[in-house]
Order: sequence, then C-alpha cells, then structure tokens
Amino acid sequence: MSTKIFPQSISQKMVCAALALVLSATFAGSVQAGPREQAKRIHDRLTGVPPSAACLTQLEAKVTAGDAVGAAMDAITNDGGGDNCIGKEFYQVTLKNFITPWTNEEQTVFAPLNDYTATVIGVIRDGYDFRRILYDDILYTGPSPTNLASSNAHYKALEDTGADLQAVLTETTQSAISPTIAPAGVLTTRAAAKAFFVDGTNRAMFRFTLLNHLCTDLEQVKDASYSPDRVRQDVSRSPGGDSRIYMNACVGCHNGMDPLTQAFAYYDYDYPMNGNEPDYDAGQIAYTPGAVQFKYTINANNFEHGYVTPNDEWDNYWRTGSNSALGWDSALPGKGRIADGSNGAASMGQELAHSDAFARCQVEKVFKAVCLRTPVDAGDHAQIGTMIADFRNDNYKLKQVFANSAAFCKGS
Repeated sequence: MSTKIFPQSISQKMVCAALALVLSATFAGSVQAGPREQAKRIHDRLTGVPPSAACLTQLEAKVTAGDAVGAAMDAITNDGGGDNCIGKEFYQVTLKNFITPWTNEEQTVFAPLNDYTATVIGVIRDGYDFRRILYDDILYTGPSPTNLASSNAHYKALEDTGADLQAVLTETTQSAISPTIAPAGVLTTRAAAKAFFVDGTNRAMFRFTLLNHLCTDLEQVKDASYSPDRVRQDVSRSPGGDSRIYMNACVGCHNGMDPLTQAFAYYDYDYPMNGNEPDYDAGQIAYTPGAVQFKYTINANNFEHGYVTPNDEWDNYWRTGSNSALGWDSALPGKGRIADGSNGAASMGQELAHSDAFARCQVEKVFKAVCLRTPVDAGDHAQIGTMIADFRNDNYKLKQVFANSAAFCKGS
C-alpha cells in the first residue's frame, strides 16, 4: 500500500486551516447554533484556526448584540488595546491561499509568497479601493527588502520565517523599485511577469487577468460578430487548412482580446540562460517604451496581411454588443480610439477594474472562500447582490466583503 506524503512546501498551518474549514462546513447546518457557536464559526471560516477563549468571548458578545459583522472584523483585525483576537492567520493563511492561485498559470495555492500576493494582502489589510490592484503604482514589502526587481526571495523568506503579514507589510511603489517600469498594479509585479509575460505573446497576461479578476474566460466572451481588424499576424486564418475554424472559433476570441492585449506591447520578462537552460528564477520584468516587443511580431508569415502592432494603444471592442453585459464604465476612455487614457497597461487595467464584472467577481470569490460553497438558493443570490452594492458604496473595501460573508454564513 502506498502512502501519499504532502510536499514539504505545504505548511502545517495550511493543512490545519483546510481541515478546520472542512469540519466547519460539515457541521454548519447539523445543529442549532447559539451566539457562541456562531462566533466560533465566524472565526473558523475567516482564519482557519480556533479562537482563544478570550477572543471567542469578545466575538460572542458582538454576535449576541446583533453585530455579527463587527465580530467578523474583530476576528481578522488586531487593533491593540483590549482586543483579544490575533487576526494574523487571516492574512498569513486565508488571504495567502485565496490570492496565490491568481499568480501562476497552474492556479495552484502551493506556491511561495511573492510580490503579487503580498501587494493584494496589503491593499485588503489597509482598506484601499480594491480596484487599484489592476492599475496603481503600488507595492507591499516586508522589512529591509533587497533585490526585489530580480528576485522574490524576500517574500519567500517572510513566509518561511512565519512573519505576521498583518504587522510587517509596508506600502511602497513599484516605481521606487524599478524606475523604468510603467506600473500597472499587480499586472506589472515580478511574479505576474514571470508567470504571464514570459515568452509567449502576452495574451496569457490578459487571459489570466480576465479569468482571475472578472471571473470570465475567453470562451465566455467569444463573439465572432466583432471586427477582426486588430487580429495579429500570428493567428492563422486557415488553421489546418480550414478557414471555417478561424471564422467560427478563433476570431471570436482574438477580435476582442488582441485590441486589449495591445496595452502590453512594451512589456516582457527577461531572464538569463544557464548554459542551454533558461533561468526563469533570475529574470525580471522588462519595459521598452516606444518599442514594441518582438513577441508581437512572431510568426508573421501565418497571415502577413494581419495586424502589425505599432504601439501600446488599446481598444475595448466589447463595450458594445453581447459583451457590453460585463458592465463597462462609460466615464472611462476605453471605447474606440479616444485620445486620452487609451494607451498602456495601467489604463487598460482600470478599464477592467471599473467594470461590473470585476465587482461581482470579487464578491462571489470571497463568498465561496468563506461560506465554502457557491450561491445555491434565492437567499444566497440576494446576499451576493447586497454585498456587491455594499462593496461599491464602501469604496471597494474587500476586507468588509469577507466580514459580511462570514456574518451571513454564521448559521442559525
């Protein structure tokens, strides 16, 4: 009989947190829960570990007073003074596990802490407008960061030493670390570049941003009715010798994706070679303003009459037609070739972040992470709608969405 062994990279805290959440879900509806049981469930769902007796009493008092949301906020925020709850596991385990799959193509949670994950944790901790993660010049580090442009070892060390991310993360800017880079939130972090700008055509960065932050994959937005005038030369118009495949399948994704992906035309991920092998871990993001990266011209012979990328001017063809259902912000200059703000990754990231789909996606992801289920009935869907409205009205603070979800799923 063989025995499966967890990889050493999986910490005991992560395993215990997962077990606690499973047990919480298993018994959530089996018995009538009083205020103390509800308080414990709130804490378990948000941190993955049992509360201390003093913390549980503190949370119970708020639940009894009808303030389950306040109890949830206490569970994840230690503000000193008489606060008996620690809160660090929410940042160290729950948020780390929640965010990490966004940072790699495998979408695995078992990846080391990196600059992408740490920055999103910091934005949530500090209650900033969560939309900023896709376009702002922002970065979070631990104490005494070194070699951030070419290594994520600093972040891995924070995780390996069990650093309290609630306490140690400090806000800075990407431009302070890499002055020559045009910052665009987590899209231009080193971890994102290593995962999605490396080699390829930069379409991966767009596809995974769409998937992770609008909860929409390309198949869901495929619509062959949009103009194909910005589809690049590398896309064959007769794959396998059959033009029907292009007209009925390929064009439906590329006609919208390629005009938006043009925003990344000056970005790449450069890495050295170790003999004949690429050393991806030693690489760093590259930015060449005014010079389109070579990857935008590869395989030009596939269809030489296709679009040749001249710059980083992007357009959102999805603002009309079926994909207008994603809810684009008409106040932003993303429709057609409007002069101001239609160039570069930051403005394109803002276009995505200010959509209705972005807001809905964040709320649904948090609900699933905290309640351990997707919405299943009218009550769940009504709660999702309420939390989306609250998320917008509360300046897009995602920590509040965690608290609201835990309060809703506390049981009765």
